[in-house]
Amino acid sequence: MNHPTNSPSKHRSVPLQFSTLFVAVSASLLLVACGPKEGAKANSASDGGSAAAASAKNSNAPATARPVLTVDIAKPQSSEWPIRLSANGNIVAWQEAIIGSEGNGLRLTDIRVNVGDVVKKGQVLATFAADTSRADLALLEANVAEAEANVAEAEANAARARTLQDSGALSAQQINQYLTAEKTAAARVRAAKAQAQSSQLRLAFTRIVAPDDGVISARTATVGSVVGTGQELFRLIRQSRLEWRGEVTASELPKVSAGQRVVITTPSGETVEGKVRTLAPTVDPQTRNAIAYVDLVKSNAAKPGMFAKGEFNLSNSKAIHLPQTAIVARDGFSFVMRVEPSNKVTQLKIQTGRRVGDRVEIKEGIKEGESFVASGAAFLTEGDTVRVAPAATAPPAAAVKPAKKAE
Repeated sequence: MNHPTNSPSKHRSVPLQFSTLFVAVSASLLLVACGPKEGAKANSASDGGSAAAASAKNSNAPATARPVLTVDIAKPQSSEWPIRLSANGNIVAWQEAIIGSEGNGLRLTDIRVNVGDVVKKGQVLATFAADTSRADLALLEANVAEAEANVAEAEANAARARTLQDSGALSAQQINQYLTAEKTAAARVRAAKAQAQSSQLRLAFTRIVAPDDGVISARTATVGSVVGTGQELFRLIRQSRLEWRGEVTASELPKVSAGQRVVITTPSGETVEGKVRTLAPTVDPQTRNAIAYVDLVKSNAAKPGMFAKGEFNLSNSKAIHLPQTAIVARDGFSFVMRVEPSNKVTQLKIQTGRRVGDRVEIKEGIKEGESFVASGAAFLTEGDTVRVAPAATAPPAAAVKPAKKAE
């Protein structure tokens, strides 16, 4: 009986089956273990694609521009402003009196005023030594008394000669001599009195007095000095009045007339008001300018010798104006930034005119009702977006005050 025998090929197939089964189970376990990660990767890839698609979709939408500056709004205002004519000129004394010595060889003994003092008419400014003048006056007054005594005697002799004229007791020659002596004595009295009056004047010359009310503008007198006739001692601004002599061109001269108000600006920036007194009848052939003489009101801001600018108030006219801070100077021109409804700014070129305070007249380039950047326009360019600050109560526009009457 033949028993089957285990062949080598059969024994080798059993381990192979177990190996195949082990590989299959291992692969299943590995697939199960890696499944969630791969799913997560797949989900992640899906989510990334969705975000990229959303980003691409959003990039096609218009982006909102961010404001570069927060600004206040200014609107043009309309007011009646004066039409002015500008000119330059000097401030001088209305009339300056030169006070000098009328005596000769007199010595100054006392000076009672100095530069800047306000004096009255007839006030004593200085005195000279008067001893010699008093002695001369006394001598001449004695001569007058002697001449009066002689004329009294001559008149008595002439009266007796007239009574004896018809009697023949005196000759005609003697009678004429007595009558001539009377006239001569009377003439000597008048001469003596004239000399005495002249001496009184010389005595009066020892006192220097002010010829008018005013202020002393210069002094050259020195105590102890001996001065000659006509030598200048003081200068006096009569009545303390000053005037501004504005130089007006020949073309502008017809616009100026007597009585017009003028505002003078001193080098320190202070203003002084005045009124045109008269115009020069001629035009300077060298400068082609005419002089307008303007009386100034009394003010400590104006001093003789100042070179000042003046503005003649010719008439009034309507002006559209903006704050000076709203105007930007670029490339030699003036610009403003208009705020559009979309809060974007548009640069406009303008032409400026008159100025009153911090307001500037805009002649061309804007319209009433538009909105403009009130300040900070220099930091903006065409097309910038701004944020408009909440509106605040704006102060009223600068008003033009009427000029005060000159004294």
